[in-house]
Amino acid sequence: MKAAVYDETGPPQVLRYEEVPDPPHGPGDVLVHVEAISIEGGDTLNRAGGELATRPHIVGYQCAGTILDVGGDVHDRQVGQRVVATSLFGSHAELFAVPASLTWVVPDGLDIVPAACVPIAFGTADDCLFEFGHLQAGETVLIQAGAGGVGLAAIQLAKRAGATVLATASSDAKLERLHALGLDHGINYRDVDLADAARELTGGQGVNLVVDSVGSTLTDSVRALAYRGRCTLVGQAGRDPQPFDAAALMMGNQTVTGVFFGAEVFTERVHTMVDRHLDDVRAGRLQVLVDRTFPLAQAADAHAYAESRQAVGRVVLIP
Repeated sequence: MKAAVYDETGPPQVLRYEEVPDPPHGPGDVLVHVEAISIEGGDTLNRAGGELATRPHIVGYQCAGTILDVGGDVHDRQVGQRVVATSLFGSHAELFAVPASLTWVVPDGLDIVPAACVPIAFGTADDCLFEFGHLQAGETVLIQAGAGGVGLAAIQLAKRAGATVLATASSDAKLERLHALGLDHGINYRDVDLADAARELTGGQGVNLVVDSVGSTLTDSVRALAYRGRCTLVGQAGRDPQPFDAAALMMGNQTVTGVFFGAEVFTERVHTMVDRHLDDVRAGRLQVLVDRTFPLAQAADAHAYAESRQAVGRVVLIP
């Protein structure tokens, strides 16, 4: 099979497109013919400096396609089904071997490209808002990096839950596109102090919840919190990480909760939740924004674009 691989971590240019052996699959696995690959934030971080579980290494958490083969212990998947799948690595390829328990059936009528973008982004957003963020109707939430995959999902889910939604982005043009998804107030962090802006927009009170998928913004996220506010920290974008003084939480009786969706992905709760999100995308109740698609052969260019902060929504590879 063809795949985007690298032998050493580094900038996007370390990616090469070449022939590699087909992935082995065991009795609990399915073998997926990949049709669309969603580039996740963790994919670029791992390419830039993560561990190489194999050499050459095939990066990638998530993709969608059609099942070509099922292991002998798999009884709830079958050849020919369309699925979206997640795993620790290996999605940037024509074939993806993955445990059947880490796949979701793509509903009839849902295009394979948006399906490839759903589980991690919408599952992470859902957990940050509700499972760990305890968001309630009538509360105010600030979503860092609103134009990213998790951000776009969180805006929609929070608005649907009856929250007032604030989000940050690097330009007014990006923010303008988010209003159609449920954004109430946008904050261009290049022009204003985001915490001061959040407080001004909430009449000086601050927000009840921040979803922070950036990491280096954590200090500002906490500064934006109301009394007894909560922050769910779900990412580290790797850009200029800053130290955080946990003592800043005490005077406001505030909390920061780390969220790692991968630790929950095997649970029945998450499987049911992602199935629901896939069905909502199919029905048009939720939207997936795909900014650009690239051929898998241009994975280096696609990673560079994903890291450029230009995209509004997902960057997708097509084998």
